[in-house]
Amino acid sequence: MTSPRPYALCALLGLWALTALTPAQAAEAWPTRPVTIIVPGAAGGSVDTPIRLLGQKLSSLTGQPVIVVNRPGSGGIIGTQAFLRTPADGYTLLAGNVGPQAINYSAYPNLPYKAADLRPVAGVISFPNVLVVNASTGYKSVADLVAAIKSSPKQASFGSAGIGQTSHLMGELFNLRTHSTAVHVPYKGSAPATMALLAGETRFQFDNLTLALPHIQSQKLRALAVTSESRVPELPQVPTMAEAGYKNMLSSAWVGIFVASATPADMAAKIETAMAAAMQDAELRDKLSQTGGLPSALSGQAFAEFVQKDTGKWKEAIDSSGIKLD
Repeated sequence: MTSPRPYALCALLGLWALTALTPAQAAEAWPTRPVTIIVPGAAGGSVDTPIRLLGQKLSSLTGQPVIVVNRPGSGGIIGTQAFLRTPADGYTLLAGNVGPQAINYSAYPNLPYKAADLRPVAGVISFPNVLVVNASTGYKSVADLVAAIKSSPKQASFGSAGIGQTSHLMGELFNLRTHSTAVHVPYKGSAPATMALLAGETRFQFDNLTLALPHIQSQKLRALAVTSESRVPELPQVPTMAEAGYKNMLSSAWVGIFVASATPADMAAKIETAMAAAMQDAELRDKLSQTGGLPSALSGQAFAEFVQKDTGKWKEAIDSSGIKLD
């Protein structure tokens, strides 16, 4: 007989922790009724799909329905506000992500919520970015690109999916880290930005790996580096930004679970335990991987520290570029 897979064993242990309770403890267990997760984005999007997979697993582990509600609009502000208007009882959760829970704090001078209103509970998934150039160019490395930008700064530009998007801010961070002055050219979405790069209108772009991969595989775009801590399975020959010689360039479009900061500590701890059990499940992690992202292993304090660090990184990029949204 083979030994249980580590993730499956951890999930079983987490489930046992949720169910093997005395009658007195069971009265205080979580959850004892349906749970709602608010997604501050559209149905079928990069935040929504992983959360629905998580909800299905969480429901099967706890025996309670998990309902996903979409509240898109205004860069995640509408959904976050809708969440903060609900009772802080642990039965409504927020599917936080890099936009509303990291970038917005510095980008919006009049943001109607603050980081202290939320408590990070668990990471769910992250989507690394990739630095790409038109494959017809002679740029074979990040160093080649930086040298070309510095030799003709007035002709150097990078495209993005729009002002304040991660593709924009990564370009600004790239300028900051490489002491370059490439000009930002915003487009109305990732697809038109990529078309512009393919047409030679811009010189480089930071894009979501999942979106850029088909163009890389068809050899229309060349990947110079990925912004993750380690190389990605889809592009094993492509170095990380750190390996390419440029540190402090980590970036991902991450998704995680948050509760209101007013949620009782014992309730938040129970939610954290349940989320950890779900996220350690091998079946869920396999399904999340199939969406093109990297399943998270962060929970509790480790996830909170990650969010805080990521918020600081984006603040640096936003302050250096002078971006202000409203």
